[in-house]
Amino acid sequence: MTTGSNHPDSLGPARRRGPLRPGDKVQVTDPKGRLHTITLVPGGRFQTNRGTLDHDLVLGKPDGQVVEVEDGRTFQVLRPLLSDYTLSMPRGAAIIYPKDAAQIVAMADIFPGARVLESGVGSGALSASLLSAIGPTGYLHSVEVREEFAAIAAANVDLWFGGRHPAWEIEVADVGDALGEAEPHFYDRVLLDLLNPWDFVDGAARVLEPGGVFLSYVATVPQMSRVVEALRKSGEFSEPHSWESMVRSWHVEGLSVRPDHRMIGHTGFLVVARRLAPAATSHVLSSRPAPAAEGKGGEWDEVTRWDDESLGLRTPNAKKLRRLRRDVEARANVWLENEEADNG
Repeated sequence: MTTGSNHPDSLGPARRRGPLRPGDKVQVTDPKGRLHTITLVPGGRFQTNRGTLDHDLVLGKPDGQVVEVEDGRTFQVLRPLLSDYTLSMPRGAAIIYPKDAAQIVAMADIFPGARVLESGVGSGALSASLLSAIGPTGYLHSVEVREEFAAIAAANVDLWFGGRHPAWEIEVADVGDALGEAEPHFYDRVLLDLLNPWDFVDGAARVLEPGGVFLSYVATVPQMSRVVEALRKSGEFSEPHSWESMVRSWHVEGLSVRPDHRMIGHTGFLVVARRLAPAATSHVLSSRPAPAAEGKGGEWDEVTRWDDESLGLRTPNAKKLRRLRRDVEARANVWLENEEADNG
């Protein structure tokens, strides 16, 4: 895992002010509107069947260049936003998409200086968003049970920030152990992207500050139902709120204004609840769900195997994970070596 400068000005190479420099990642929009992510190098050339862009035409110039090439076609060059980087980062596990990361940051109220525990880490997409929100004065403890995923996530996040973020600790461990070792009421927020988050509701209640936020991200209806019922039965949380978000872009050109044919539909469900005061009695709603809705004796209670395969999720190939880990760690280390050389 890589390390680097912890000075706030060094955090976020994709958002650094100033001219474009060798080693910067940029997003190139070609003449047909297609997006490409490249790394600028002196003497480099970006070639497509729509034309060729010489890197030297933009190196040393301000961000946001529109370059005309020999045949009159143009290329737009911009440093990527975090959302752009997230969608193009190497993935060991499925990422939390920007639309969900934005909902998590807002609805879990991730604030500067917050103390946050997250598990699992996946490929580091949510970690980068959380670190941007809490800033250098906060604390993010990321727990990942799979060593390969943790290494890929660490390299992806280090590459985005230009080194290890001063507020970040990433640990290869079981989240149950991490919750058990934490001090009571230490965390402001607990965020779980796990197959079985209901198993850790009691542990989350122990480590959360009164008023703190528990958030779970799950892929399927059975998972959502089970975590909601676990939160209700614990007696330690407010009534859970569950939802999903869908994003539909629009085509706007002259009088042709209509929804695009494609949209980002279901990616996952979010479940949020607030930690009650230790001595508080659960707030009883005037209308309680019917007994049949509480999962007593239902088929979901009989499920004994909660894994990627049983839920219809993609199972990463071990060989591919090892190769991906080597590649993304090498990228991060090369970037940092270039930074050290530039800084003398």
